[in-house]
Amino acid sequence: MDDLARRVAAYLAHRMPHASNIEVSGISRIHGGASRETFRLHASWEEGGAKAERPLILRRDPVASLIETERDLEYNAYRAFHPTGLPVPEPLYLETDLSWLDRPFFVMEQIEGCQAGSPFNAEPYGAFAEKIGRQFWTHLGHIAAADPHGIGFAANMEPIAPETCWARELEKWEKVIDEDELEPQPVARAAIRWLKRNPPPPAEKIVVVHGDYRTGNFLFDGEGNIRAILDWEMCHLGDPLEDVAWAADPLWAHERPERPGGMIARDEAIRLWEEASGLKAEPVRLRWWEIFNSLKGLAIWISAGKEYQTGANRDPVLAFSSWYCTDVHNRVLARRLAELSKEGRA
Repeated sequence: MDDLARRVAAYLAHRMPHASNIEVSGISRIHGGASRETFRLHASWEEGGAKAERPLILRRDPVASLIETERDLEYNAYRAFHPTGLPVPEPLYLETDLSWLDRPFFVMEQIEGCQAGSPFNAEPYGAFAEKIGRQFWTHLGHIAAADPHGIGFAANMEPIAPETCWARELEKWEKVIDEDELEPQPVARAAIRWLKRNPPPPAEKIVVVHGDYRTGNFLFDGEGNIRAILDWEMCHLGDPLEDVAWAADPLWAHERPERPGGMIARDEAIRLWEEASGLKAEPVRLRWWEIFNSLKGLAIWISAGKEYQTGANRDPVLAFSSWYCTDVHNRVLARRLAELSKEGRA
């Protein structure tokens, strides 16, 4: 950590030419991330005869990752949404020159005095469940309502049609399973067959999709206010119901789908999202994305198992994900496919 602190201080000096006596202290790893190494740190310096300081977050590409993502997409999401008033940290520097910290990274504001709710706690928000739930679904609606081009999110992104966005996502995660499975995945394969045979209606419109909007990926303060929406590494353009379905996935609520994320009732959550987004959670389309997202979850946990078993990454979070989350999503998918069969939609 001492060496990392020294190198980060050197980088900040490079980025802040008018500052002097830059020091980095209190650097520590925040464990639990699946696709970035995350560190909190405190920077202090002198500028214009005055002393200044700021708590920062460093997000560095790992040697191996549960999911392969581009850090510039995540950084661009913070840059696009920060001016809109959505609670996201201020992005400061994006760096791809490997000479600084061996791997690409970015630096952003640290939001202090907050905590994240654990998706594996049956009551992650306690007395604040209702208050946080209302904010959570309203913020997700605001993400869907944002103009991707107007806020600068869609710059340099390939356009995607409402009729085909589902196929791109399904192909992406099927490929992950093809490449990373260590044993046959019959439930996943059954879900893939169903998803291909039953394509969803076209997206109501193409929007910014966070990609991992759920319990555990935002910070809230001691008064139950959401202060920071984090982990945008899987963000992309697509159908807004992809985010709705992922946020409502049973995994984040101990398989209690009637109360997504351990927050508010599902009907109220959907109502708030529709009100904030100006869109509709059309049931047939939402059902497709619910099944897709449980499959996407399986793909992520399968990838985690491969990374851990091959020794590419020995972070215990990958072993836990491969064991517990794979089991949950296999059962969720099997149950959903059985329900469809009873409805004559298998």
